[in-house]
Amino acid sequence: MPVCDKLLLNATTIDAQGNQLTQQAVAIKDGLIVWCGSQAQLPKQFYEARHKEECQGQLITPGLIDCHTHLVYGGNRSTEFQMKLAGVSYAEIAKAGGGILSTVRHTRAASEEELIKQSLPRILALRADGVTTLEIKSGYGLDLANELKMLRVAKRLGELAGLRVRKTFLGAHATGPEFQGNSQAYIDVLCQEMLPALCEENLVDAVDVFCESIAFSLKQTEQVFAAARALKLPVKCHAEQLSNLGASELAAEFGALSCDHLEFLDEKGASAMAKVNTVAVLLPGAYYFLREKQKPPVDLLRRAGVGMAVATDCNPGSSPTTSLRLMMSMACQFFSLTVPEALAAVTSQAARALGLQNELGTIAEGMNADLIWWSVNDSAALCYYFAYPLPHRMMVAGEWVSTLDTY
Repeated sequence: MPVCDKLLLNATTIDAQGNQLTQQAVAIKDGLIVWCGSQAQLPKQFYEARHKEECQGQLITPGLIDCHTHLVYGGNRSTEFQMKLAGVSYAEIAKAGGGILSTVRHTRAASEEELIKQSLPRILALRADGVTTLEIKSGYGLDLANELKMLRVAKRLGELAGLRVRKTFLGAHATGPEFQGNSQAYIDVLCQEMLPALCEENLVDAVDVFCESIAFSLKQTEQVFAAARALKLPVKCHAEQLSNLGASELAAEFGALSCDHLEFLDEKGASAMAKVNTVAVLLPGAYYFLREKQKPPVDLLRRAGVGMAVATDCNPGSSPTTSLRLMMSMACQFFSLTVPEALAAVTSQAARALGLQNELGTIAEGMNADLIWWSVNDSAALCYYFAYPLPHRMMVAGEWVSTLDTY
């Protein structure tokens, strides 16, 4: 009886640090990787695979992971794009009733079916770019009924696209319209009513907070984190994007999976993150779209030993994109990531940012067999090409699945 279902031979792969490996073999059984390494060391019994495929030196990577998206939303904010071009800041737009609250109005007005119809093309575009796992945040409902609606849609989108979806509750994205002028009352309702109710529906994998002067204070962020901890849910944080409030240090105290954006991160925050292995999620799309001048401190993150992930931040207001590979290229060009760092940023480090490092993100024995077979031989090609479709084959849980690309 064959000891594996599939055997990929003569592949180029990457390790957990994003370094390229050549002449590799990968054996797969029951949806898991059961052996991988130099083909010269492949045990003889694995040659009895049901299906053997010769890769001819082409690149096999883990399925890409987009660890920060706001993919479910109604409407768009193209008019705000023109305002930004005229010099109006993100903060000014938000204070004038635009920004997040504008999307809240459109999202609340949409049914679940309408949200699925609007959001499905976005998740399919990510799949066509090589993404097999993604996070989808709520945060455009800002009341129980609409946050519940968003998280249900997120779950359904994963089923429709055949991808793994992690659902993050970002009720603390902005103060709900009914609570304008009283953000503390909103946070109280979020912690005491919304979060427990959503957990009962088994729709929350993690809890996020936008900690910023235009959003929620450190004290309010701590309150949400404490409520999440009581429910045994991991936390994440939109931190130090527009200023440095110390959100990264607070998040580290709660063992956060990730802190995201981080343009204004300082040494104290980086050190705190490193001590608890909190991942820094860099979002070059938002940096580009908002015309930011302050780059995230990549050299500081390297020195501190903080792992770096890269994500699309797909959202209607500050990063309307669905190309994770474009973000990889931007991370190299704008933030000076190396190619191996960028590859790790959307595989092993992105898995850590979602708490999935023991299941996904690396080609290693015992991991889920979510793989991409690219039509290139050099791993640098994934960062070299941008806004350019690279033909590939996609495997999820050990089975080849169709994509929008042809191979």
